[in-house]
Amino acid sequence: MPAPPQLGELDGLAYALFLPESEPRAGVVILHGAGSAKESHFDFARGCRADGIAALAYDARGHGRSDGAFGPGAIDDALAMVELLRRHAGPVALRGSSMGGFQAIHAGARDPSLCAVVAICPAPEEILLRGLRSGELLRFRCDVAATERWLRSLDLYAAAAALGPDTALLLMHARGDEQIPWTVSEELHAAAHEPKRLLVLPGGHHRSLQHDLELQAVSRRFVLDAAGTR
Repeated sequence: MPAPPQLGELDGLAYALFLPESEPRAGVVILHGAGSAKESHFDFARGCRADGIAALAYDARGHGRSDGAFGPGAIDDALAMVELLRRHAGPVALRGSSMGGFQAIHAGARDPSLCAVVAICPAPEEILLRGLRSGELLRFRCDVAATERWLRSLDLYAAAAALGPDTALLLMHARGDEQIPWTVSEELHAAAHEPKRLLVLPGGHHRSLQHDLELQAVSRRFVLDAAGTR
């Protein structure tokens, strides 16, 4: 059996920390999607640990074992997890899927010292708003009124363009994604500066890329290259 992670809590956020045996070559904060939880990405975190990368997965507010409700503080929470991981690793990246990809890009725009952002089928604001209004996203605790106002104030494409000058961006999207059109990632890629990479894979669905072992390895190599430690 793989060694279990270190479990902890920071300001009501439940997290799991995966540390390699030797000094980490980089660190990755993992952001899950709407209605999911940190445990859904332990496979990626274990792969990071095996590659010498420290990984921290956490439950967004309103999800899993974390306190509170999801809302406008989500980006602040992601950045707080970055600072926590920096106690253990030098260069730190973000890896998010769907709603987590949305958070990762916005957090990356606010912290120019991040070495990389990996976004898998990232959800733009209009799709998140549609999910709130239809009730599809209410599988978790959410401050709906505040979140709607917050989402209307944001622009994911502007955030992609505002990533730090040394922050590399990797976008991955399944062409068969039934929830978020793959063209979203294409447009985000066009908005971002170099270094950047876009992978649009044939077929698949909204969740198919998150747990693909080959694509997980691509993400880890991308982070290590961005950190300059590969």
